[in-house]
Amino acid sequence: MYAVIKAGGKQEKVTSGQTLRVELLDAGKGTEVSFAPVLVVDGDTVLSTPNELAKASVKATIVGEELGDKVDGFTYKRRTNQRRRFGHRQRYSVVKITSIAKGREARGAALRETSPDRLARPRVCWRVCVAPQVCRPSFDHERARRRG
Repeated sequence: MYAVIKAGGKQEKVTSGQTLRVELLDAGKGTEVSFAPVLVVDGDTVLSTPNELAKASVKATIVGEELGDKVDGFTYKRRTNQRRRFGHRQRYSVVKITSIAKGREARGAALRETSPDRLARPRVCWRVCVAPQVCRPSFDHERARRRG
């Protein structure tokens, strides 16, 4: 079982027990944090829609902090003797993934969404161009709007 989480503007593929570096979190060492999963895969079961991921969670514990590689920068303007050197080291939080939970109703919701009864039922039209009516997915709303 693995999950893809969103942390610090980046997405990471994680498994339970894995240790990884994420952007600096505003919490101390030993604090438990929760990440929002973008995708959860457990064998043949894949949870990817917002309804399925509402109950899913990824919990982790902060192990410590770490410094990244040093970045050396240099700027200058020609012919004016303007030069500037600078360096930067990014700080990261080191976290250990403790658990990946799918949630209780996530699997049932996935089965309900793809049930044959749901796909066979006609859906109610939500477009403003046509009065609320029962329509099929093949109904052409733009053509009906042009006709008047």
